Amino acid sequence: MIDYQGQPYQDVVGHQGLVVVQYFATWCGPCKMLKPVLESLSTEMVDTKFYRVDIDLFRNQAVEAGIRSVPTVVLYKDGEEVDRQSGYQPKERVAAWFNQFK
Repeated sequence: MIDYQGQPYQDVVGHQGLVVVQYFATWCGPCKMLKPVLESLSTEMVDTKFYRVDIDLFRNQAVEAGIRSVPTVVLYKDGEEVDRQSGYQPKERVAAWFNQFK
């Protein structure tokens, strides 16, 4: 899982295949609960890129992405947003959701 560092956003989401972007805040409890779920899935789904965007450090990016609450996970496939969900979900649910778009 890669922490977003301010690079051009198309460099993040523009990859072929599935890209998972978690918008989070360090003060957010559900974000902390979701982090190990996504980290675990990132080691299992080696063909999928995983990024985390701290909304406090990269507020403009969060606003441009239309993030209204955290955690929000946005799925991109071949450079286009295909779905998003907010809130904590257990690993099995998250994995099933991701697999719909692989």
